Amino acid sequence: MRTVTVVGHRGDPYRIRENTLPSLRSAIERGADAVEIDVRLTRDGEPVLLHDASLKRLWGHDRPLAELTRAQVRALTGGGVPTLHEALLAVGEHRVMIDLPGASQQSVRTVVAAVRECGASERVYYCAGPATMLAVRAADPSAELAMTWTTAAPPRPALLEAVGARWLNYRFGLVGRELTDRLHRDGLLVSAWTADTRRTMRRLIGFGVDSITTNRVDALSGVLLASLNAPAGKAS
Repeated sequence: MRTVTVVGHRGDPYRIRENTLPSLRSAIERGADAVEIDVRLTRDGEPVLLHDASLKRLWGHDRPLAELTRAQVRALTGGGVPTLHEALLAVGEHRVMIDLPGASQQSVRTVVAAVRECGASERVYYCAGPATMLAVRAADPSAELAMTWTTAAPPRPALLEAVGARWLNYRFGLVGRELTDRLHRDGLLVSAWTADTRRTMRRLIGFGVDSITTNRVDALSGVLLASLNAPAGKAS
């Protein structure tokens, strides 16, 4: 049986506010092998953890992150929005999947440089669409990439070669046995997001995916444990 990597989606967001240090730590405590985080830049070029372009949804301030300095973000959120450096330290030696929403070539270079400065290049991998993955590849030829792909039709071979992805990262509803078998034959790993019901988790495990991103790390850990303990030939 393939080992399935458990990835905490923005930490443990059903219990603790997403993309915060307590949320990342909670995901790891509940069994995550890796955490997925979203990284954007402040006005003064500091990589911080935030999925949205503004602070409105999570922090109640209708202020675009790109217009705020790191000091202003800290003041508005009570220090709740961590820097990338703080997040990489908080998770110890665990793996980190960095998503790069709204990234530009300059922001990609800044994030990649920050990861390198933290000595975390070996445990970080990046996910986003093809254009951003090409920017990461240009910034770090050795980076591990999980290219997000939003259709069941396979990427063009020329694109796969240019990106040099190790993973293809799919919304869970697109994943099936035929797809995972084909990608494995091509030497690629399959990541699925964001699976939160036990039924979906069991289906993805049965399809042979290599990684599942979830908001419910404890549930996925339990499903995986049950599948390992199930009698041979029986589903959990």
